[in-house]
Amino acid sequence: MSQIIQQLEEKRAAARLGGGRKRIETQHAKGKLSARERIELLFDEGSFEEWDMFVEHRCEDFGMGETRIPGDGVVTGYGTINGRPMFVFSQDFTVFGGALSESHAKKILKIMEKAVQVGAPVIGINDSGGARIQEGVASLAGYADVFLQNVLASGVVPQISMVMGPCAGGAVYSPAMTDFIFMVKDSSYMFVTGPDVVKTVTHETVTQEQLGGAMTHAGRSGVADGAYENDVEALLQARRLLDFLPLSNREKPPVIACSDPADREDFSLDTLVPDNANKPYDMKELIAKVVDEGDFFEIAEHFARNMITGFARMEGQTIGVVANQPMVLAGCLDIDSSRKAARFVRFCDCFNIPIVTFVDVPGFLPGTNQEYGAIIKHGAKLLFAFAEATVPKVTLITRKAYGGAYDVMSSKHIRGDVNFAWPTAEIAVMGAKGAVEIIFRQDIGDAQKIAERTKEYESRFANPFRAANLGFIDDVIMPHATRGRICRSLAMLKSKDVKNPWKKHDNIPL
Repeated sequence: MSQIIQQLEEKRAAARLGGGRKRIETQHAKGKLSARERIELLFDEGSFEEWDMFVEHRCEDFGMGETRIPGDGVVTGYGTINGRPMFVFSQDFTVFGGALSESHAKKILKIMEKAVQVGAPVIGINDSGGARIQEGVASLAGYADVFLQNVLASGVVPQISMVMGPCAGGAVYSPAMTDFIFMVKDSSYMFVTGPDVVKTVTHETVTQEQLGGAMTHAGRSGVADGAYENDVEALLQARRLLDFLPLSNREKPPVIACSDPADREDFSLDTLVPDNANKPYDMKELIAKVVDEGDFFEIAEHFARNMITGFARMEGQTIGVVANQPMVLAGCLDIDSSRKAARFVRFCDCFNIPIVTFVDVPGFLPGTNQEYGAIIKHGAKLLFAFAEATVPKVTLITRKAYGGAYDVMSSKHIRGDVNFAWPTAEIAVMGAKGAVEIIFRQDIGDAQKIAERTKEYESRFANPFRAANLGFIDDVIMPHATRGRICRSLAMLKSKDVKNPWKKHDNIPL
């Protein structure tokens, strides 16, 4: 028996080495952790249970039959993160460059299917050279099988992609269909076609980092939701994100003990909005002063910065935050911010996370670039997302809420549950000056008349009371009482039960 146990331990030791000590050292020299080191950091100590450690590929072509390494380039299994069950696959770049084979894909599929069955998130750590060329169409079939499972798991369990090395060609579509993508600066990249192909086809000269690096996707394309300095920071932030999320769509988000009083008042909020309506202020200050202990996990911080999205807690309960940012583009809605917020709202609705919306929006960004880029369709995505969401929705208008953008930002008319406004709120079709110049076009040459008309329009509409008179605003609240009013609203909405009409699925304007 002791001999059999010794053989098992030897096999395990060989499998844990992956492509060997030398290749692991090469990985370290690039500033990257190994596949197993990443799992050790991500999961609670000693909690990881590995599956399929001894699986090998079955390919005999091009001399592959002579090289078989246990595990076949991916480490899979389950464990706990802060005591909660999670599943993981971590591609091992030291084994065949992490390239995906038929066996490699089957390992990933096994844990994804089990995650859906038991109701637990899936974290995919991507570090791969792509499809294993020697296997031909079998490796492509493996990718397609993974893509299908991504779709079937979508909205059932949270899916997090950690891109921590190369991810190119067809491989990018698995992360693209997951809920969140985190990347590492200077060591990870994603693109459909690489720099060499780009140069051949379009004659553009571009580096891997410029084409598909972490900051390119976090700040320009919006593909990535976070870009971090190194593997360690990315993995720790993934742990932090998962703390906010429920394990599946079958349960409510986690509630943690909170020492921050629900009725805490902050009188500095009474002066947050400047007297000058055209002067910006930082909406993140409001978020930090209202949520539990100022803890806010921002999603897609570097992309479409005129819109803020992220997770926080109120009385220990996870909420999703959507907010206009007056510091950037005056908080206007545009193509990128609409896409960003719409996807975030739909995620929250999938996983029973209440949504708190902070509104200061002067309208949609004008211009030919926006119109030619289909702002109509992209703006409709956000409208659609808020309207279809059945989770509790609390909205606060701090200052401007003009035109169609007022409707879109979780207004009462699209099933906002509780809609508040500060006394500084201006709810109207447009700003006073623009409105007067349209209504009283004949008086444009008379500055005094225009000034009088503008003052009259402001007194009627540049406040929240007209909307409150009509019941579109539930209450006009003092800024310093914001936290208490939102907490009470969320507590009241805990038992909310609203269902949309039966349908196979909706047809969001993509």
